[in-house]
Amino acid sequence: MNECKRCARILVLSSLFSTALSLQYGHQSTFIIHQHASPSSTHSPQASRYLALKSHRHTTRARCVRLSSMEDENEGDVGKQLKQSLRKKKIGVSKHIQAAAKKFKARPVTYLLIPVIAAFVGWFTNYLAVQMIFYPIEFRGIPIWRKEGEPLGLLGWQGIVPAKTYKMSETMVNMVTTQLLNVEEVFRRLDPNIVASTLGPEVPKLLESIGDELVPLSWTQKAGRALFFSLPGRTKAAMASANHRFLHDFTVSMQDNIGTLLNIKNCVINQMMQDRALLGQLFRKCGQAELDFLTNSGLWFGFMLGIIQMGVALFWENPWALSIGGAIVGLATNWLALKWIFEPVNPTKVGPFILQGQFLRRQQEVAKEFSAFFANNVLTSEKLWDSILNDPSTKSSFGLLFTNHIKKYANVLSGGVGFLLPGGILSKASSSALEKLPNHLHVLHPYVDKALGLQFTLRTQMEKMTSVKFERVLHPIFEEDELTLIIAGGFLGFAAGLVQQGIETGAAAKWVSKCKLKMKNLLSKLFQASTATDQS
Repeated sequence: MNECKRCARILVLSSLFSTALSLQYGHQSTFIIHQHASPSSTHSPQASRYLALKSHRHTTRARCVRLSSMEDENEGDVGKQLKQSLRKKKIGVSKHIQAAAKKFKARPVTYLLIPVIAAFVGWFTNYLAVQMIFYPIEFRGIPIWRKEGEPLGLLGWQGIVPAKTYKMSETMVNMVTTQLLNVEEVFRRLDPNIVASTLGPEVPKLLESIGDELVPLSWTQKAGRALFFSLPGRTKAAMASANHRFLHDFTVSMQDNIGTLLNIKNCVINQMMQDRALLGQLFRKCGQAELDFLTNSGLWFGFMLGIIQMGVALFWENPWALSIGGAIVGLATNWLALKWIFEPVNPTKVGPFILQGQFLRRQQEVAKEFSAFFANNVLTSEKLWDSILNDPSTKSSFGLLFTNHIKKYANVLSGGVGFLLPGGILSKASSSALEKLPNHLHVLHPYVDKALGLQFTLRTQMEKMTSVKFERVLHPIFEEDELTLIIAGGFLGFAAGLVQQGIETGAAAKWVSKCKLKMKNLLSKLFQASTATDQS
């Protein structure tokens, strides 16, 4: 082909050159040729050059024609070869299709069951993956060797969430305190006057229980009550005012020092560790739609992959095709479902469609569920006060603050009635009040829960989160052991494929026949033994 092009270029150039010569020398050469046209005459140099160029042009044309015909012949040979090759391939494909059709006609039920079994495998492996995330709450198995905080032991398993409760709770509470909640700002919502008015009626009860403990004699208790009721109205009013002032000032002091009195991180983590099912309940509450999708998607993904698996089994003459295909179905269904839930993180336009992870599209709904569960089950007034009073990292700070205010209040009261309490009795009274305080806080919980407004705050802040930050609310429970879940799906899929392989090859039928025969022989021996025993 390249030779032909080269010849064509030469032909064009020679034609142009000969034309130019004819224009320049044509008149003279014609005249000379006519004048000296006799056979014995000699041509002039110009005429000879012209004739030589004309001869070269005709020779080049002939050569190009010959090359072109050779090229056409070669192309014809190549075309014939290609046609023959395509014909052979078509014959080969036709043979494969006929062989596959023959296999299908021989056992249609066996091959039609492949997509059905693949769908079941996909659904079951995904269902089992969801169960493995949350159950069992405690480790089940033989604790020969197991690393703390890991779900998988040498011989046993614990749910991913229960096993990693501490780590997940820590991640979650960091997200809450840094992105959703300002603890100091929230506690400023409490009105000290309302707190004082709500707790005020409980103070006399607290003082009475302290007096009963410090002075257990019944006659002294009656004398104390008689003394109190005999006090002038002005004195009682002063004591009530001192009571209100004490509660008001103590509430303000708590608000000013809430950072040292309440450790939100410990409050949340301690609750989750005491009841490891609690964190799982929160995740299920927020992500139930995604967990259902993870389970049900295995059915459809498995069926579609099962169709491909059926085609492979028909065209690939290998008995292990079903087992390998089952493993691929188990791996792929888990992987696809997990990716579909959380990716893409941000809305991504693909043609006319806008794609985004299933969980991320439900941000407002999840924010509602998360805030309700967290506010009503984790950060309640009762749980917050319990953490303040019992958390080792805050208990001493609260005790010191409470004792200082009790002493001030006691001095005000004792001075109002004309005597001061001894220091030893005052210290005992403070310790007793601190111990008995939780029994009198129940009247305060409804107001605190309402005033803090944690549910509304958590919800509005979570709705404002970016998709990247919101994705971290639920995704960590899958990320922790995502590979384990996918591999478990592949293992179960391989086992199911092995069963299919046994059905297709007839090995399963042979195994069932052998089992029946062994069972029959065993029952026969047992019957003979029982008969011999009866005869003896």
